[in-house]
Amino acid sequence: MAAAGAAKATGSAALSAVYRNNQELNRLARSGQLAAARRLFDSMPRRNTVTYNAMLSALARNGRIDEARALFDGMTRRNAVSWNAMIAACSNHGRVADARSLFDDMPGRDDFSWTLMVSCYVRAGDLELARDVLDRMPGDKCTACYNAMISGYAKNGRFDDAVKLLKEMPAPDLLSWNSALAGLTQSGEMVRAVQFFDEMAEKDKWSWNLMLEGFVRAGDLDGASTFFAKIESPNVISWATLLNGYCRAGRIDDARELFDRMPERNIVAWNVMLEGYVRRSRMEEACKLFEDMPDKDSIAWTTIISGLTRAGKLQEAKDLLDKMPFNCVAAKTALMHGYLQSKMVADARQIFDGIEVPDAVCWNTMISGYVQCGMLEEAMLLFQRMPNKDIVSRNTMIASYAQGGQMRKAAGIFRRMNRRNTVSWNSVISGFVQNGLSVDALHHFMLMRRDTERADWSTYASCLSACANLAALEVGRQLHSLLFRSGHINDSFAGNALISAYAKCGRISEAKQIFNEMVGKDIVSWNALIDGYASNGHGTEAISVFREMETKNIRPDEVTFVSILSACSRAGLIDEGLKFFDSMEKEYSIKPVAEHYACMADLLGRAGRLKEAFELVEGMQIQPTAGLWGALLGACRLHKNDELARSAADKLFRLEPRKTSNYVLLSNISAEVGKWDEAEKARASIKEKGVHKPPGLAGST
Repeated sequence: MAAAGAAKATGSAALSAVYRNNQELNRLARSGQLAAARRLFDSMPRRNTVTYNAMLSALARNGRIDEARALFDGMTRRNAVSWNAMIAACSNHGRVADARSLFDDMPGRDDFSWTLMVSCYVRAGDLELARDVLDRMPGDKCTACYNAMISGYAKNGRFDDAVKLLKEMPAPDLLSWNSALAGLTQSGEMVRAVQFFDEMAEKDKWSWNLMLEGFVRAGDLDGASTFFAKIESPNVISWATLLNGYCRAGRIDDARELFDRMPERNIVAWNVMLEGYVRRSRMEEACKLFEDMPDKDSIAWTTIISGLTRAGKLQEAKDLLDKMPFNCVAAKTALMHGYLQSKMVADARQIFDGIEVPDAVCWNTMISGYVQCGMLEEAMLLFQRMPNKDIVSRNTMIASYAQGGQMRKAAGIFRRMNRRNTVSWNSVISGFVQNGLSVDALHHFMLMRRDTERADWSTYASCLSACANLAALEVGRQLHSLLFRSGHINDSFAGNALISAYAKCGRISEAKQIFNEMVGKDIVSWNALIDGYASNGHGTEAISVFREMETKNIRPDEVTFVSILSACSRAGLIDEGLKFFDSMEKEYSIKPVAEHYACMADLLGRAGRLKEAFELVEGMQIQPTAGLWGALLGACRLHKNDELARSAADKLFRLEPRKTSNYVLLSNISAEVGKWDEAEKARASIKEKGVHKPPGLAGST
């Protein structure tokens, strides 16, 4: 009897310990202390289904879906909460197939499970599958499931279907009507929303606030203000909604006047006003408001620290961060971002290393910061350490590897991605183009279309550049047709790429037609057309476009002068080229760089004015590059001037002592003027200097 009593007491104590641990686990998870929650979970001698569900939900909320799934798969007992938490996690993170697989395997689905699956398909934009799930729901369909479908129809512009389903419902509630209304207001259909609102037999505070938010979302603040005045007893949400509208429209003084009139203010209203000041860079008022706030949550701290970093007040932001009474990863990430923008990488890394559990945004901020600062190796090492690589981090690394010329690694990351978006495809396609792999770029564009991912202007711009590089005129025309049907034809980026593509394929008249049809031309558009004429040897036409640009008060930039000088060089317009070069600094305050000098060296060299070309290069304000001396050496061969060739070669050998082709070129020049001893001496230098001919390098140029 005593033994039984002791056993019962021990069991009760164990259950009590599990209960207390579960309470603490929930507290840690809800306060964002995921690592501490996981440590407690792992240390618990006894766990029940509630324990597992709490940890599962915490992992899911923090985007740790794979860890959550591993925990779920290891559970010996699961209940409906376990299954629904996992389905919701997959749904919220776009893993529709995984959500459906779990749903199909779930032994006893409840109303919440069916609603989750309908909402999952609605969120993914697949309304037909969402409706199929609703229709297959056994027994009496729950109102929540109907409402999810109604909301999906309305949000996707299928308002007639939403109303039809609303009428089919056995007992639509006010939430059903509000779901349809929400879809209308969120889609910007305010005329129909007003009509629908007037037809509603019953309205609650949410109905009125949905309409108010709709006016604000549509940018109709006068309509919002008028509607707000009709609300009999506006609650704090109504006030905050109109306040948010004023702030987003930049009407800060109107917002402050409304804020001061509010009968009660919640933390949302304070944060909206604070963000309004920060967004308009009114930091003095923002700091004063922050001091006056009776309660400051993580959003307030993050907002003010972000504002200070954007204003360049990094020390003030750091001082404020040190005073923050709780741990907030978002606020620390904001200061990290400010440090990285100012190239203070070590300070940013110090903050990163001090965060116990960095979230995905924190990891991505540090990785992209390394990339922007040209520290690709550090970015790669951090990326490899990242525990849960998301689509943003992978896209960042694809772009960074591509910039560093490491397309094999970029393509490897791309291939291993379970989920890709348009940015993923654009990163790998543009990477191929940047690295001269235009065929691979077009191949991936075809894969992208097969994968049903929507191309944007950036996709078309990259693919058109690939067509230009390959002179693939017919493919370019097909892209032009797709571009027209996609609605991106008026985008300046895509239009500029079209101009370049047609020009590089020799179709300058079609390039000019695209240019003339463009609605919003920028400096890149003008440069593309000038360069198109230049590359096709139409120097006079290029100059004509330049003069037209001047009459429209469009200021040329460095690229413009590279194109116009190149046009003059190819067309043999020596005097015009010299005038343009002379006008750069005098009329436009543009200092010549290596590319401009290279154009001038080419222009003078082609004309046989080699001495002038040499004097120009030797008198440069910047250090001449190997490319410049190489261009002069080529001009010397064209005009068989072996004396100046040796001078240019001597400069070139100092900059590129181990480049075989330079020695071969000098040898060929000497041979062409009959100086065989000099030719042999140049070739002998290859062996003397230990220069090895790379595989595939021709013996002559």
